[in-house]
Amino acid sequence: MSPHGRRDRDRGVVVITGASSGIGRAAAHRFARRGASLVLAARGVDALEDVVRECVALGARAVAVPTDVSEPSQVAALAEAAIARFGRIDVWVGNASVFAYGAFEDTPPEVFRQQLETNFFGQIEGVRAVLPVFHRQGGGTLIFVASIYGRVTSPYASGYVASKHALMGFSEVLRQELRGSGIDVCTVLPATIDTPIYQNSANYTGHPVHPLPPIVSPKRVASAIVRLARRPRRAAVVGRLQGLLVPMHEFTPGLYHATVRPAMDLLALRRGEAAPSAGNVFEPQQQNSAVTGGWRLPAPVRLLPFAAVLGAALVAVRRLRRL
Repeated sequence: MSPHGRRDRDRGVVVITGASSGIGRAAAHRFARRGASLVLAARGVDALEDVVRECVALGARAVAVPTDVSEPSQVAALAEAAIARFGRIDVWVGNASVFAYGAFEDTPPEVFRQQLETNFFGQIEGVRAVLPVFHRQGGGTLIFVASIYGRVTSPYASGYVASKHALMGFSEVLRQELRGSGIDVCTVLPATIDTPIYQNSANYTGHPVHPLPPIVSPKRVASAIVRLARRPRRAAVVGRLQGLLVPMHEFTPGLYHATVRPAMDLLALRRGEAAPSAGNVFEPQQQNSAVTGGWRLPAPVRLLPFAAVLGAALVAVRRLRRL
């Protein structure tokens, strides 16, 4: 492998945070099939060891480094472990995230703050740890797993939305500062992905919750991450239909803001009662560590929510016209 070749980085040494489930686990499998050497990080030790075994079975070299990215010393130790084991780092995939449902006033301050500590500051500490390595090597690729929520908003997700907006702004600044350095900064914006993040989420809505459709396979996000490692570019949206919300949010804000609350009330909050829960915001939940969360429905059924959203949009348009 060329030591600095961008086109070879997907087969180099790859660090993945949040690797024990969902997108991170799917990305580990995809890199393993490419022949990468993997340094896998997450809080859940047992699940992380399972992923290592899966990647080794796929022919990769892989090591588990239990890491809570909200602890700066642990992130620094993660980078040191990668260097100690493999001698370099070619790709750093910042993927660890936690999620909380609930109106801002109903979400405990410590839960709101921990989302930023994990989703945003955890990424910052990853950059602090790996940039000196990349500079010594003369190059490397940073891949931030952000969210479509880095470009749009919705009720009941204030901490998560704030963390992803902050990450998008930071990634833009970092990209500008590193221009010409040989270090690539890429951002992935997944839409709703079929992962256990929703089973593991904190919930202060009082209702059972459900991810917003359409729900996309995490394998598509993993493929996008590997493509960025091989051919870096600024950003990649995964989930075309929800990606259309970005121009809607920007160019027709009145319509967007009139429809997003009814859509969330209809599609994300379900009937029944749910006790307040911090989910996995502070501690991992080992029982929900698969690649998928089992949320995807057969194709014809997936189309049904669009009729509801379209109806909500039409009602909102009529209301706007009356103003």
